[in-house]
Amino acid sequence: MVTLSAFADEISSDLNEQLDVLESTGIRHLEFRGVWHKNVIDLTDEELEQVRSVLRARGFKISAIGSPIGKIRITDDFGHHLNQLNRAIDVAQYFGTKYIRIFSFFIPQGHSAKDYRNEVLWRLQEFVHRAQTAGVVLLHENEKGIYGDITERCVDIFSSCPSPHFRAAFDPANFVQCGVRPYTDAFAALEAQIEYVHIKDALLESKRVVPPGEGDGELRDVLSALFAKGYDGFLSIEPHLAQAKPFSGFSGPELFRVAADALKDMLAELHQTWR
Repeated sequence: MVTLSAFADEISSDLNEQLDVLESTGIRHLEFRGVWHKNVIDLTDEELEQVRSVLRARGFKISAIGSPIGKIRITDDFGHHLNQLNRAIDVAQYFGTKYIRIFSFFIPQGHSAKDYRNEVLWRLQEFVHRAQTAGVVLLHENEKGIYGDITERCVDIFSSCPSPHFRAAFDPANFVQCGVRPYTDAFAALEAQIEYVHIKDALLESKRVVPPGEGDGELRDVLSALFAKGYDGFLSIEPHLAQAKPFSGFSGPELFRVAADALKDMLAELHQTWR
């Protein structure tokens, strides 16, 4: 049985509205990226305490910390970013989740990704070392424009940083927006690394994000293959149906429900139960 989660800040910046909508859809987990117009790693200790108190009172849990770690230019200062990773680790431990979503650095426009390979891998290895020490798992998301945005470079990343503390958050829509067919071109190569799945779909021609199952993300094929192998992890809804920004997306309550219902319909077609 899989567990549904969601980027609740796509619903609203208000915590109670986030939880009200999730509750109405039967979803009890959040991939915690932001609240009150602030990113999770920018929240004060007092704000984190307030969030945890509300979540506990209402019976919600955190599936992962949706951090922005690695979502900087590869030429940007790394020392400050390591401090941000330490903060993300502290937040994950505070909320009792082992997962932290990360990225593999934006490549300067007009430059070749291979020219920055050594720097990317060195930085990721430092991330992984810190994750191993802290006992958390970093989930690399294949975001467009970063080093690990296509199949070959994702394989390179995981081959170069082998660790049970470094795994893949497989995002079909992001692959589509890079011209990659997620199941046809990426799944087999990354299957052994997939530990978490983002539910988002997109069209190859226009790159526009659409509800799950309505695009070229081959979601049914991806999920069918995962279920055949016994996948029982998280499916995290990240709709991006109204707005897609560099560090977040927005759908609003109604479009979020459209995405959640589409996923549930797909799971029913695949005879897969969820909680």
